[in-house]
Amino acid sequence: MDNTKFLLPDHEATIPVWIHRLAALHGDRPLITLGKQRISYNDAERQSARLARGLLAAGVRKSTHVGVLMPNGPDWVLAWLAATRIGAVAVPLSTYLRPRELVVMLARSDVEVLLTWATLGGQDYLDGLEQCVRQLIETVPGSMELSALPRLKAVYAWGDATKDWANGGYAELVALADAQPHCDAAYLESIEQAVEAEDPMLIMFSSGSTGEPKGAVHSHRGIIQHTFNVASFRDLAVDDRVYSPMPFCWVGGFAANLLPIMHSGASIVCQEAFDPGEALDLIERERISIAFGLPPHGKAMASHPAFAGCDRSSLRGGNLFDILPDAVKPADPGLRAQSLGMTETAGPHTLDLDGHELAEAQRGTVGKAMPGVEHKLIDPDTGAICPPGTEGEICVRGYNLMQGLYQVDPADTFDADGYYHTGDLGVFDTDGYLFFRGRLGEIIRSGGTNVVPRDVEAALVECAGVSEAFVVGVPDAELGTVVGAAIVPEPGASLTADELRKELKNLLSAYKLPRRFAFVAKQDLPLTRTGKVHKQRLRERLQAGHTPKS
Repeated sequence: MDNTKFLLPDHEATIPVWIHRLAALHGDRPLITLGKQRISYNDAERQSARLARGLLAAGVRKSTHVGVLMPNGPDWVLAWLAATRIGAVAVPLSTYLRPRELVVMLARSDVEVLLTWATLGGQDYLDGLEQCVRQLIETVPGSMELSALPRLKAVYAWGDATKDWANGGYAELVALADAQPHCDAAYLESIEQAVEAEDPMLIMFSSGSTGEPKGAVHSHRGIIQHTFNVASFRDLAVDDRVYSPMPFCWVGGFAANLLPIMHSGASIVCQEAFDPGEALDLIERERISIAFGLPPHGKAMASHPAFAGCDRSSLRGGNLFDILPDAVKPADPGLRAQSLGMTETAGPHTLDLDGHELAEAQRGTVGKAMPGVEHKLIDPDTGAICPPGTEGEICVRGYNLMQGLYQVDPADTFDADGYYHTGDLGVFDTDGYLFFRGRLGEIIRSGGTNVVPRDVEAALVECAGVSEAFVVGVPDAELGTVVGAAIVPEPGASLTADELRKELKNLLSAYKLPRRFAFVAKQDLPLTRTGKVHKQRLRERLQAGHTPKS
């Protein structure tokens, strides 16, 4: 396929039109699996239609903000489809949120109706909300008036709704629609016909790894067209069964995985939360053919005791190279491009075709600009355009760019030419390949020299016994700023700072060597609301000399 062409789907770019088309094309082919829950494309259309009628019966209308707090799986997909096919704006919420954080996000995004699992992995979302918003104790369904959450009017809980103020989930909403004759299929069809491609479809929040999370508002057209193009870069077929632990509440799981898979008519197999042993069992039992995720997912599975005995012969591709069978594993994974994307650009804005082997000079690239996407690199201090070979801040514009940041003036979001300044640093080569250099605010100025955290992290993970590494600048009374590193050891590894420094001397210039180390279990890393490592908290704890904890 010619990946230089900007591709458009051959239908109106709205969720209601799209889900009807997917059902017509792929029918009873499996769409998504979580444990014993399995639904086909037909099931997704029919069941989301019933839920959509229930939402209409409950008073949800076009532009209503509907929060979705669920793990990956059929329930998440049905809730998102039901809300957006009637023109409501879906607000995916991270299952990693603690109760107080959840209240903040509900308020910030003006969620009016919350669709949630009652519990997940030992966390009781309803109890957590009640502990933070005590007015709920005296609240009953239909009379929700909360000073902390003035826009929230209803909560529908999948599972055991143990609180008087919470309604039941799917079954209760379907029964509500059935009890109101006007909320029939014809009424739903008329509502769907009023949904337009430029209507807002989604408010998705960024990670907030260097500041407060920002809500990117995306239209039906932007999301559907862009994920259609992403799918054209992916080696996906209708018979593929895809495993990916990337959460749908994040842009990587949603726009880079779930929707391209749906465009392709393939099937995705999910977990409530990533577990490497369970993932290996799924790969074998479900005959997974494609595995997508982040490098730590692959490393965790490859180092798990069950890995050696796992039948992975069904795998034919994906980007988790550590777990691919030798017959399909790239000879040199470093010559396969990564991608660069963000919430504000609906996922990747640079990409390369799956399986394309790069030239040695392109090692480490994040690919080229996707068709329909434009970039400029500017000097962060002067605003001057940077030519190829010169590092600058990456600015993006194109059809995939968000409509804006929620409750932020567009004049404070885009420049005069419509570009969004990403805060990422990069450099283009003369062939148009982009190389990511780090976040603008994360470059470490140590001893008068710039240190790129990404360079140090890449060297650290080459060291024996290192599973993951996170590098930040740490204030120092004598030197101003020094390089600090938090290390997640591989299972069973015993590491010391002296051993790592000795090994790093063969990999890094002296000025890049970390002066402060902390060794920490993965579960004790400080995380943002979307599960990324919180660099500011990591910096504070390294500065204080503490092992980081969440």
